[in-house]
Amino acid sequence: MSEGTKGTCFVVMGFGKKTDFETGRTLDLDKSYRNMIKPAVEAAGLKCIRADEIVHSGLIDVPMYEQLLNAEVVVADLSTSNKNAFYELGVRHALCPSTTVVIAEDGIKTFPFDVNHVAIRQYHHLGEDIGFDEVMRFRQLLTQAIVEVMGKNPRPKDSPVYTFLNDLKPPALAAVMQAAVQAAVSSGGRAEGVRDEPGAASTHSVLMQQIDEAQNRGDFVAAKSLLSIVRQMMKADAPERPEDPYIVQRLALITYKSKYPTEEAALKEARELLLTLNPLTSNDTETLGLWGAVHKRAWDLTSDPVNLDESVRGYERGFYLRHDYYNGINLAYLLNVRAANAANAAEAIADFVQAQRIRREVIRICQQCLKMDEPAPEARYWILATMAEAYFGIGDDEPGERTLKDASSIAPAAWMKDSTLAQIERLKLMLADSPLKQLK
Repeated sequence: MSEGTKGTCFVVMGFGKKTDFETGRTLDLDKSYRNMIKPAVEAAGLKCIRADEIVHSGLIDVPMYEQLLNAEVVVADLSTSNKNAFYELGVRHALCPSTTVVIAEDGIKTFPFDVNHVAIRQYHHLGEDIGFDEVMRFRQLLTQAIVEVMGKNPRPKDSPVYTFLNDLKPPALAAVMQAAVQAAVSSGGRAEGVRDEPGAASTHSVLMQQIDEAQNRGDFVAAKSLLSIVRQMMKADAPERPEDPYIVQRLALITYKSKYPTEEAALKEARELLLTLNPLTSNDTETLGLWGAVHKRAWDLTSDPVNLDESVRGYERGFYLRHDYYNGINLAYLLNVRAANAANAAEAIADFVQAQRIRREVIRICQQCLKMDEPAPEARYWILATMAEAYFGIGDDEPGERTLKDASSIAPAAWMKDSTLAQIERLKLMLADSPLKQLK
């Protein structure tokens, strides 16, 4: 431990972007950690550690349980009702009577009975980002909470286990660690071979940063290679644990965008990845959106109507579950595609009219998003680009051109503009041959 720090704070929470199934929104939990939690913890004089920042060569479970037992403070973020976070909070409450701070995004309206009498400090998350005022407010609140729980002597019990079982004594570190090591050995020991993989000595968070950089510069092959290493490491650490959907979703995205070794092969591989997340019954809108995107590309390549219908189903289910602009604008586009390839006029007209209705709803959604606290640059680009496409789709070309210009001026990466312009050009060609002409 370096001089100037008073101990370690272990943060229990999910990683990356996760869907809150109570509200249908997707939250970027990494933004919560980097912008609010870690700065607040460090301001309280503690070293801040999250599970993906632990450098380890074997099972992550051993150092994780050690942190849950031995950390001076544990901050548990229950946002999106993350199952692992709830479980690890329960372990902490069982191991330690005090110095556990529970937080959550305010989208969770009701908490399970076992934690609804625990003090839970809430913050407001916008989905892709967090407003500056909210970041500063919650940082101060969390720092103050940590300082208060550390400053009291004796420290008040915040674990329900030790509150209701007054005579219970917390276990000693040595005994628990011995049991954890024994469990690790009996379940297979350290993950052999992981150390030999390129970058395995790096933490997951460092690798994810490298993946972000590769993706932003359009090098999807490199991003896929790095993310595959992360996936291997996570599987080796806990082979019986279900995969993190965020890793699978992002790998599917990067895989189909890589077009490697061929575009058709990349789409097939991405589809196989998404099948592990049960897209036909899933309520995860990120999975549904990716399922729609993969089959949309497959339709472009093969002109197979099965791919077109599957893409429509994915985006349609995602839109009606989440009521978001991403699934909405893609659903509208594909309805126009299906109208242009319909077997009869009635089906073509039905899809065409439905696409117009959805675009008007998408414009309203985008306008509401822009009225909220300032979205992150990438999120703002997609909101504006989506609104521009929706305007073109309903025939309002003047606001469409103006909004498209605003979007292009802030595009974080060239591939984003290319993707938007290509879809708008294809849309204009379909609209020029509207099935509504047959009504006249």
